[in-house]
Amino acid sequence: MTATLLAVAHGTRDPEGVRTVRALLDEVRRLRPGLRVRLAWLGLVEPSVPQLLASLSGPVVAVPLLLASGYHVRSDLPALLADADPGTVRVTPALGPSPLLADALAARLAEAGRPPGASPVVLAATGSSDPRARADTAESARLLSAHLNAPVTVSFASGEGPTPAEAIAAWHRSGHPNVSLATHLLAPGHFAHTLTQTPARWTSAPLGTHPSVAELVLRRYDEAAVLQTEANGPAWAH
Repeated sequence: MTATLLAVAHGTRDPEGVRTVRALLDEVRRLRPGLRVRLAWLGLVEPSVPQLLASLSGPVVAVPLLLASGYHVRSDLPALLADADPGTVRVTPALGPSPLLADALAARLAEAGRPPGASPVVLAATGSSDPRARADTAESARLLSAHLNAPVTVSFASGEGPTPAEAIAAWHRSGHPNVSLATHLLAPGHFAHTLTQTPARWTSAPLGTHPSVAELVLRRYDEAAVLQTEANGPAWAH
């Protein structure tokens, strides 16, 4: 039986953020007709992960719609899946870091008006106290830098800095007036709104329904499906 793709999103009070995540999964379905794709949320929006799992039968591949491997991926999601049959559910890594995300970030920057060239970019993530999540964000910045052939520094909208405004100001002080802000977020919400208030010359929209993001969701699913096949059946993974 083909495994269900269970996309697990962070959760938001912003209705546009909810619509964006649902539209992303519509793009996933368009790319893979016939694949059963379902959506659950870590909080704030229903169905929750346990609620959705209770309605499913057969093998499941849970794909976190998160851009780094922080506590949500390593702690919260496994806790929500603790009562699931370990023989039927596999959890994939987070979406990021990935060259496909760098492709989507670069496209969103171009849509925002950033011209090609070596002007600096600040990558703005939500922030995390988990050092592994921060390392993933740094790797995302490196991949974007390679994609753009331009310097990219990291900032965080919450938690330990630098904040986006501080990172942009550092570039201004070093003689770079035209700084771009790459929004390293999946969908609109509180953090995305705050990023529109910085002194960046160009600010990209969230990644949203960019085709590279949908492709990445399917890549994570396919990688887990291959592991299931090699193991001669579904398996649990944290």
